[in-house]
Amino acid sequence: MAAAQTPARPVYLIDASIYIFQAHFSPYVDCVSRRGDDLGALYGFTRFLLQFLARTGADTLAVAHDESLFCGFRHELCPDYKSNRELPDASLARQLKACFTVCEVLGLAAYASRRYEADDIIGVLAGRVRRTRNPRSVQIVSRDKDLAQLLSSPDDVLWDYQGDRRRRRDDIQAELGILPEQVPDYLGLVGDAVDCIAGVPGIGPVKGRLLLQRFHSLEGLYDNLDAVSEMPFRGAPRVAEQLAAYEDRAVLGKRLATIVGRLDDDNETFARSGVRLLRRRQVAQADLQAFLAEYDFDRETTARLLRLAERAAEETHR
Repeated sequence: MAAAQTPARPVYLIDASIYIFQAHFSPYVDCVSRRGDDLGALYGFTRFLLQFLARTGADTLAVAHDESLFCGFRHELCPDYKSNRELPDASLARQLKACFTVCEVLGLAAYASRRYEADDIIGVLAGRVRRTRNPRSVQIVSRDKDLAQLLSSPDDVLWDYQGDRRRRRDDIQAELGILPEQVPDYLGLVGDAVDCIAGVPGIGPVKGRLLLQRFHSLEGLYDNLDAVSEMPFRGAPRVAEQLAAYEDRAVLGKRLATIVGRLDDDNETFARSGVRLLRRRQVAQADLQAFLAEYDFDRETTARLLRLAERAAEETHR
């Protein structure tokens, strides 16, 4: 009798910004250089990466960074998109660049784009992972609900690492009342204040869910707009009128909320990156030590991070 094959290990795709800004704004992460420069975001993010590697033993992963604030393709579609955000000050900007560099120091594939968001990078990489000869499950490490739309396989996971909450397709459907792939349609209807997506006035979460349960997609909804006035909820005729009046806004909202899943663009390195390039590279402790020295971490913090790096290396090679 043939031995059962060991399941392939998942590919982890990490949404960097969540963990960088969580460290930056946390009252519990206090780290300054010996010169007095703020290092909280860099320290917190580096610690997160090392703890993550030690916990998971991940050998195939990528880290997606955001560089497209106010300059990505979505801003060409809608100038108001994410207009509630602020550009980082000089200190944070320096740390953001260092957070990208530390990924490379730790042997991790890291990607950023001026045109595409981190969500798009994750979406494209997830698509490439699934289109290989031997597809593997994808674990998206983020608490951003929008990324749920990328859970196409029952084995795919959206992992809120800090909250230790793992959600699969069934969990998303039970939580939101819609399928993961309907998330862009849902946000086109109800809007998203976090990203300044307006939505259709008068359509909240309950009506949004009911409409998608009945019509499945925004396109299906507008193809059957006359049937909306007969829906079994209060004010259905008025909802139909609002949908007709704000069709352009709903369609734009869905476009803004839809994560890019396939991209043919030779100018974007992540669009050409296969699973082989996501394999973690072996890194010498001396390289990490030199990086920490460059940013002037104190002796105690340096020693703490180097110990974490040793643990991470041991777990990865088990």
